[in-house]
Amino acid sequence: MTKLSVNINKIATLRNSRGGNTPNVVTFAKDVQRFGAQGVTIHPRPDERHIRYQDARDLKPEVYTEYNIEGNPVKSFLDLVLAVKPTQVTLVPDAEDAITSNAGWDTIKHKDFLTEVITEFKQNNIRTSIFVDPNLKDIEGAKATGTDRIELYTEAFAHQYGLGNKNAIKPYTECAILANQLNLGINAGHDLSLDNIQFFKENIPDLLEVSIGHALVAESLYLGVENVIQMYLHKLK
Repeated sequence: MTKLSVNINKIATLRNSRGGNTPNVVTFAKDVQRFGAQGVTIHPRPDERHIRYQDARDLKPEVYTEYNIEGNPVKSFLDLVLAVKPTQVTLVPDAEDAITSNAGWDTIKHKDFLTEVITEFKQNNIRTSIFVDPNLKDIEGAKATGTDRIELYTEAFAHQYGLGNKNAIKPYTECAILANQLNLGINAGHDLSLDNIQFFKENIPDLLEVSIGHALVAESLYLGVENVIQMYLHKLK
């Protein structure tokens, strides 16, 4: 079964919009695990506009499943991850002003930088993953960095699938086949939802983990958090 990691950034966004500590991100993380999610994901940014660096520290003792911290490996992020020591760190090439992640790494151009960062994390027993576009050259480049996994950036698939274009899955399937041949673990995320997750999972061989936040939280407003998590788990079997 593919694991479901729930990205809780949107809960922090809601909290920050009002001030105070409601909704509580730690409580929400505990609840999604209790409801069956196999991981919790956060993506702190330098301006802390949603998840704060202190949230990452506060969550550490409460995440008993897999703890995944995503972000651009600037110094403050590196220091945070090395202090918290999550299960997994996912490297994402975000610009500081990006509303959300919008591109994967050019793993060939940034090979030396990624290799240096990944080496340090692995020396601290932190599993590493690189956020990549569905390009075969970037999968090969990821292998050369020493990363444990890749995370396929799925926005293009989700958009095209929503238009009825199921052929949009093809480059992702090809990349997954290559990643498996290279002994790279496969994660995926961005704009995956209850509408497209089952089709995506069925066409990605050995998909280990998906990270879902925005859609899951939005769907939960209508259907309830526990119910939505059970629906995802059913589709990921």
